Amino acid sequence: MRTRFTLMLLFFIPQAVLWSAEPTKPNFVVIFADDLGYGDIGCYESTGVSTPHLDALAKDGFRSTDFFVPANVCSPSRAALLTGRYPMRCGLPVARNEAFEKYQNYGLASDEQTIPELLEPAGYHSLMVGKWHLGMEVKGSHPLDAGFDEHLGIPSNYSKGRGPNHNTLYRGKQIEQKNVACEELTKRYTDEVVAFIERQEDAPFFIYVSHHIVHTPLRPSKDFVGTTKKGKYGDFIAELDHSTGRIMKAIRDSGVDDNTIVVFTSDNGPIAPGSAGTLNGGKYCTMEGGHRVPGIFRWPGQIPPGQVSNTTLTSMDLLPTFCELAGVETPTDRKFDGQNILSILQGKTTATPHEFLYYYNGTNLQAVRQGDWKLHLPRTGADQPFWSKPNKANKANKANKKKGFVTLDNPLLFNLQNDLGEQTNVAAQNPDVVARLQTQADAIRAELGDVRVTGNDQHAINLVEPQER
Repeated sequence: MRTRFTLMLLFFIPQAVLWSAEPTKPNFVVIFADDLGYGDIGCYESTGVSTPHLDALAKDGFRSTDFFVPANVCSPSRAALLTGRYPMRCGLPVARNEAFEKYQNYGLASDEQTIPELLEPAGYHSLMVGKWHLGMEVKGSHPLDAGFDEHLGIPSNYSKGRGPNHNTLYRGKQIEQKNVACEELTKRYTDEVVAFIERQEDAPFFIYVSHHIVHTPLRPSKDFVGTTKKGKYGDFIAELDHSTGRIMKAIRDSGVDDNTIVVFTSDNGPIAPGSAGTLNGGKYCTMEGGHRVPGIFRWPGQIPPGQVSNTTLTSMDLLPTFCELAGVETPTDRKFDGQNILSILQGKTTATPHEFLYYYNGTNLQAVRQGDWKLHLPRTGADQPFWSKPNKANKANKANKKKGFVTLDNPLLFNLQNDLGEQTNVAAQNPDVVARLQTQADAIRAELGDVRVTGNDQHAINLVEPQER
């Protein structure tokens, strides 16, 4: 009788009501390491630190071997991820330092649109934990001003040289704790993320976990000291892996595993003692080791497991991909450099949406890539940002292990398919490729700018002489 009555009710309910329920929007979790190199973790390099939880992420989903971040230092890399735009386009091309007065008004511009701001109309609740480094103390540049509903973290790097608040933990715009120990931060952040996941009910969520690991100082918590054979650097990575495992457990325990996309990546390449694997260079330079980092995506039932892909992707792709999945239209009043990459993650296509990549060092355009071809452009020491200025140890046209090509009189061309280390210049054998990439460099320089060029689609940089300290 109950079944018959239910069927009668269904018959009289208008079809519009029956089919009005929207598909459940996926949750998004972005885990962003700091200064973690391409060769630092187990699933990318056999000599890397043992990282069972990150390895499981990769095994369960998609591991990119060609994941590009558009900056080789902290602040601009973070700005690009959150806005889906090159740092020069969104007005934040160099790293800020809270201890210098010149940076007091330099932060993420309030008119830039971020991932949490765009997801908010679709009902998303958002949390940011960790290192901000985009001007937390600049009016309009705080995480809450950038669209996050909740926030727990410190303004920048954990270093005395970063000003009096370098070790002040904030909850939103209020002080949570002064003089917090660096060793406590990873657990505090992970606890916050786990608690946030546990109390979410019907609303979809976006979580941005911006770790300090493995940026100096190397201060893993006591439970991880001595747990690897790579000193405190390796111990710190082990703590990062453990944090990832806790977050994944919270997602599973909350019953949202099948509806949650988890992304793991790094803001730029490593410094010593980190490893860029077979790549040359690291943080601070435009060699591949500075811009190519781990990129892992997991979404059970939607992203097939066990994929290893050399299709070129970028951190800027997260914004348009998330917006598409959330049913949100991106603004039409500005250009986004990222693209929706869902079809690639699902294995439906291997074609990259990025015909060209642009390697800036601060405000200096230093390389252009098309497919496997990468052209390093001429530059002088004066063109370089302060972190790459030449010194007595640098010689013209010589690749410095930390700073890449400090000066170049002539362009250098590399084919990354068989020369990921950027060792063999093949410009003389391929003049047509050199000419084509130089033409593209001129075009993007006119659009995004350069050291002495203001681009026609370049957000104003609120900083005097950005390349200088």
